[in-house]
Amino acid sequence: MRDDVPAEWRKAVLVCAKCSKKVKGGFGKNGRTPLARALRALSNGRKGRKADFGVIETRCLKLCPKGRVVLIDGAEPGRWMLVKPGTPVEEVAGRLGLSPPPA
Repeated sequence: MRDDVPAEWRKAVLVCAKCSKKVKGGFGKNGRTPLARALRALSNGRKGRKADFGVIETRCLKLCPKGRVVLIDGAEPGRWMLVKPGTPVEEVAGRLGLSPPPA
C-alpha cells in the first residue's frame, strides 16, 4: 500500500466555512458566490489534487470577524487574512500569490 500520493498543488489555502456562510457568499460576479468556490474557479480547471492550488474549507477558526471571511495561506500560517465581501477575487488571489503558473 502507498504511503503518499502526489499532488500538483503549488499552494494550499484554508477558508473558514462558518465565516463564508455568515456573509452569504459575497464574492464573484453577482456577489453570491462563496469565497472558496470563487478561488477554485481561478485554478487550471482541474479538481482535487490535480488543480494548481488547493482551497480547503475548514470548520470555524474561532476568530469570527464581523462581515469578513478568514483565510489562511498554507505557506504563511502565522498570518491570517480577513477578506471583506465584494473584494475582487483576483485581488485576493494576488495577495495569496495564486497567479497563474508559467506556461
